[in-house]
Amino acid sequence: MKRTLIGTFALVATAAAVATFVVGCASMPPDADLNAETVSMLKSSFKGKGQATMDRLDQDETQRVCSEYFGKPLPPATVSRIEKSNLDAIKWPADGKYVGDWKAGEKIAQLGQGKQYSDDPAKPSGGNCYACHQLSPAEISYGTIGPSLYRFGKLRGYNDETRKYAYGKVYNAEAYSACSNMPRFGAHGILTEQQIKDVVALLMDPKSPVNQ
Repeated sequence: MKRTLIGTFALVATAAAVATFVVGCASMPPDADLNAETVSMLKSSFKGKGQATMDRLDQDETQRVCSEYFGKPLPPATVSRIEKSNLDAIKWPADGKYVGDWKAGEKIAQLGQGKQYSDDPAKPSGGNCYACHQLSPAEISYGTIGPSLYRFGKLRGYNDETRKYAYGKVYNAEAYSACSNMPRFGAHGILTEQQIKDVVALLMDPKSPVNQ
């Protein structure tokens, strides 16, 4: 079983759980003081260690809004606002190239370490893509939280538009799907620009096993 990015996913999940609890309380008569006290109490039960610091429990504006609407449909205007703000924040490659080495991308997709307190922060993090997606048919163990990415490029076309979309989606999924469960790998500094390019290559290179 692949390791998960505990430092990222577990604490993000924890933050989501905190937010869910608070949203649940919000179904009762509104009480900002009660919600603030609840969040404070829950945060006090966690301790930062190494690179897994307490600021991971702090929500940015996108996370705050998504928590506010947890379990409820997002208004169209809110969806547009979230996606636009995150799309505007994407840092596109200065060289205009979105594709790297698919072989390196496969290693990143398989690698689940990084960002947890016990990981070496000097070493690169992984994407742990198989935890949520089907990619190469050779890998029989994969998650189904996200859609299958098998034959991603072959089905969508090997063109610059799709390459740019793939890069942006990996960099910041919120730019294309408001309140997505997918980590914002680039926006949160989980993967480097080159790593994202390599993952895009895994999805888009005709020679990649994903497209066989």
